[in-house]
This record gives sequence, C-alpha cells and structure tokens, in this order.
Amino acid sequence: MKDSVIVVSGGMDSVTLLYEKKDEIALGISFDYGSNHNHNELPLAALHCQRLGIAHVVIPLGFMHQYFKSSLLESGESIPDGSYDEENMKSTVVPFRNGVMLAVAAGIAESNGLTKVLIANHGGDHTIYPDCRPEFIAAMDAAVEAGTFARVRVVAPYTNISKADIARRGRALGIDYAETWSCYKGGDVHCGTCGTCVERKEALREAGIEDNTPIVMPMFAEA
Repeated sequence: MKDSVIVVSGGMDSVTLLYEKKDEIALGISFDYGSNHNHNELPLAALHCQRLGIAHVVIPLGFMHQYFKSSLLESGESIPDGSYDEENMKSTVVPFRNGVMLAVAAGIAESNGLTKVLIANHGGDHTIYPDCRPEFIAAMDAAVEAGTFARVRVVAPYTNISKADIARRGRALGIDYAETWSCYKGGDVHCGTCGTCVERKEALREAGIEDNTPIVMPMFAEA
C-alpha cells in the first residue's frame, strides 16, 4: 500500500531507503535549499524515482540559503577535509534543516491523503547533527502526529544503524552507488577528501562494496 512520502536527496542513505520502501512510497520529495551540492544530488533523486515509477517533486527553500548560516551554504572551499566527526564537520550543520523539511513533507503528505514521512538519517550522524538524533526524530514524530488530522507519522528506520549497514542493504537491493552523491563541495565529481567523501569510502569498504565513485585525481608535481 502506497501510504508514504520520502525525503530523498540523491545521497546513499535516502536512495537506499527509496528502494527498500518502494512499494510503500507514493511521492519522492527533494528540497533545493541552496547547498553547494544540490545541483549534483537533485538529478540523481529524480533519476531513481523515475526508474521506480515514483512521482517526484522538488520544493524550493531559497530562504535557507539566504538566512541560515552553514559552510554547506557558502562555497566548496568552506567545506573541511578529513574525518567525519563532530569537531571537523560542525560547520556543515544547516540549523534545523531536517525540521523544516519534515514539516513541509508532513504537510504534503496530509494534503495527498498519505500518512507517513520517511527520512534516512542514520546512527553516524548523531554526534554531528542535532536534527538526526533519536530524540529529535521522536519529538518531530510526536509533533507531526499531533498537528495533522490524519495523524501523519515520521518514520526513520536507519536512526540506529550505521552507514555501512545501509550500504549492505543497498548491496542486497542491487543499488549502484555510483549513481548517488555524497560530496559536500559541489564539484563536477566527488573530491574524495571532505568528511562526507571519507565517510562514504569507509562505509563502502566496510560493506565489501567496490567503490567506483569518480573522484578528483590528485595533482603531483613533476620531478
């Protein structure tokens, strides 16, 4: 029964959830909020929805780029390289991003007679992003349920598993992760060095998946 919408970015996690729950999803919702990598992600979200025969819409949230502060909204050069941890990645937090997106998605769900909003936050996000933590998801679920006639629910099945666990599910589903986007810098190919690129590589390696992600080739000085 198709009773759900999904917040789908075009990244590994949301694309995996899209395939895993395809028989329940009536609508894929992506958001153009002015991030460095929106132009990389959105076509991939559309691609996968089209492939699965799921309707897809892109909702503009230009005010976030205008009024919110985050290196994710500034420039590729502002994105830190290195590990995917709190100290290094804190600058990439877009304040209450998931709260805004879930609120919009809940309104769209109710307007279309649907009762679930799916989101693919995962356990590795907890230390960095407050709006990915279990307590946020529980509170947002309660608020959305209380604030809708249809008692719409927020469903986040990856909240307590790792990105490698998600990649293992994707492998079982036959997903080609080269058709997803992770890099926060927004270049033509993945940089291979920012925190999200590093996290992507580690997850694929741990899941036993060959990483065929195109990346920027390092420049070597001539001898």
